[in-house]
Amino acid sequence: MRLWMRDAITTLTENSLQLISTMVERASVEIEVLFPGYTHMQRAQPIRWSHWILSHSVALSRDVDRLLEIKKRVNVLPLGSGAIAGTPLDIDRELLRKGQVSLSLKLCFFFVLVEFLFWASLCLTHLSKMAEDLMLYSTKEFSFVTLSDAYSTGSSLMPQKKNADSLELIRSKAGRVFGRCAGFMMTLKGLPSTYNKDLQEDKEAMFECFDTVQAVLQVTTGVMSTLKINQNVMEAALSPDMLATDLAYYLVRKGVPFREAHGLSGKAVFKAESKNIALNQLTAEDLSDVSPLFGSDVSSVWDYSSSVEQYSAPGGTAKTSVVAQVEHLRNWLRKQAQ
Repeated sequence: MRLWMRDAITTLTENSLQLISTMVERASVEIEVLFPGYTHMQRAQPIRWSHWILSHSVALSRDVDRLLEIKKRVNVLPLGSGAIAGTPLDIDRELLRKGQVSLSLKLCFFFVLVEFLFWASLCLTHLSKMAEDLMLYSTKEFSFVTLSDAYSTGSSLMPQKKNADSLELIRSKAGRVFGRCAGFMMTLKGLPSTYNKDLQEDKEAMFECFDTVQAVLQVTTGVMSTLKINQNVMEAALSPDMLATDLAYYLVRKGVPFREAHGLSGKAVFKAESKNIALNQLTAEDLSDVSPLFGSDVSSVWDYSSSVEQYSAPGGTAKTSVVAQVEHLRNWLRKQAQ
């Protein structure tokens, strides 16, 4: 089982790295594309499409790091440990292990297996969240992306529909893995020490989770490598109200504490809504009523490209920051290949 899981982890690592590489290269190519970022499923601030891709890439890179840590604990030699007390036979465990660490109790493996099930659950949480975003983005209401026919299906009733079945199945497979993890934990929780026959339940959980995660990683790679983005629709979805935070930052740069600037920006938003106009259509007089610090240079706020470029700190959505994130992940991928 240890030898099998060691090979399984190697396979899943390779699958994960292929997916991350696909996403990173896509982020690099489409770095100029802007679209709305969402919080609470409402338009929040303009961001780069590539920034969204990289946010999920980083989560997956941490999954790889965790998986390689598990491999260290799988890659040990149990020979000679017996079921409980060890072996009375004079075997040279040091010679046999060839640099690996031996175990004193058989049961230790089952907690390594639980670690693997935890890992699979977390990895599929990340992939399910990404799939959910892409499902929304592919709907007619958003129309940000179009899935390849290879990863979509038509409706059995309505011929106009193109269903994101691949993404829906990624989301549902996460539930299967969560169930396997919880089920095996329930098996372990009431066991006395050492080996008990209940532990034969590990096989189904281990094999099914491996098959499921491998399939999901491969399908996600296919989806991400073949989908098409609708750049014009993405950028048309940007709206001036998404720059309300930038309006607050404008005041902060004039010395107003952010807690006050936030409130003043909110008043400007309320004024625009009361007049049934876009935020950027407020007149200089309207804004000066909110705060005398608003000057003629406030017009510079109403630019989406300038908005994203101000977030240049590491991890931000400015182009320089996103380029740095791409290079960081490329270097990380090269290191994993060594």
